[in-house]
Amino acid sequence: MSDYGNENREELYSVRVRAGKRTYFFDVKETRGKDLYMTITESKRNFDNDGNVHYQKHKLFLYREDFEKFEDGFIDATDKIKELMASGNYRDPIAERASEEGDDDSGKDAGEEVSVDASTNNTDESEDDVDFDDL
Repeated sequence: MSDYGNENREELYSVRVRAGKRTYFFDVKETRGKDLYMTITESKRNFDNDGNVHYQKHKLFLYREDFEKFEDGFIDATDKIKELMASGNYRDPIAERASEEGDDDSGKDAGEEVSVDASTNNTDESEDDVDFDDL
């Protein structure tokens, strides 16, 4: 069976994360054989020469047996980025945005524009606590 045959299955759970011009969707679905998997979609807003909006989408299919390895790789990579950023040898677009916008004392980290929307299947978990082990 092709991975793309599952693309139109109804989501059992969905989380939307908005980040500037990009939105990330984490959708939990089931296969015909009742196994669970996740699709991760990046949707980026673009404008053509006439100012019309269109969205460019990229989708990853992540199967349950790969969750732990994916999570380990993701954490390793983000930890390395934090280590490299601490060296001061790389630009920090988050800090650059914050200095351009000025401090607004809104209580959120400067430059942070992330919202989470758990749109299906209500849970008692905090929306900020998205963990692969919970899926």
